[in-house]
Amino acid sequence: MEAGEKIAKARKQKGITQQELADLTNLTTRTIQRIENGQSIPRAFTINAIAEALGTTFQELQAEVQDNEITSVKNTNEKEKHFLKLLTLSCFSYLLIPIVHALIPIYILKKSGSHDEVTLNVARQTIRTQIIWTVAINGIMLACLASNFISAIYFDKIVIINFLLPFFIMYTLNAVILTKNFVTINRHFR
Repeated sequence: MEAGEKIAKARKQKGITQQELADLTNLTTRTIQRIENGQSIPRAFTINAIAEALGTTFQELQAEVQDNEITSVKNTNEKEKHFLKLLTLSCFSYLLIPIVHALIPIYILKKSGSHDEVTLNVARQTIRTQIIWTVAINGIMLACLASNFISAIYFDKIVIINFLLPFFIMYTLNAVILTKNFVTINRHFR
């Protein structure tokens, strides 16, 4: 059973209308209709709000949404596949401009004009991953710098932490993540 069908069934069992569910979740009736009809895939906070209103768990609805996403991805057309591949490849710009490289896929997403909910969710997740990677690598580099300063100032023995090892580990990790995304897009978008 797909997520929308499960939500509709739980809503009917609870004896509430789509309008009442919309009021309980601070969503619009149209959003509830689109979710129940399978026209829209809800975000995590939407799933959580619906789960609370229907007296079910987030995990129960989330698992269904992930299955629904995979099914929807398989039905997405070639144009959406090409767009997502381009967006993922643009993330490799971190090799040249590591701090602000996420601006390139954001620009591509804004210019795409895509309205497919699954494609937009995959694109946003790819961009979020790149932003998290940027914050993580900068945090690790600052931690190395702070460790070097603390050891130089407060300890008799100077222990210098090399910046290259975490740098190359993080760059390799990002390359693996982006390659995995690219392969996943190739497999699921047919």
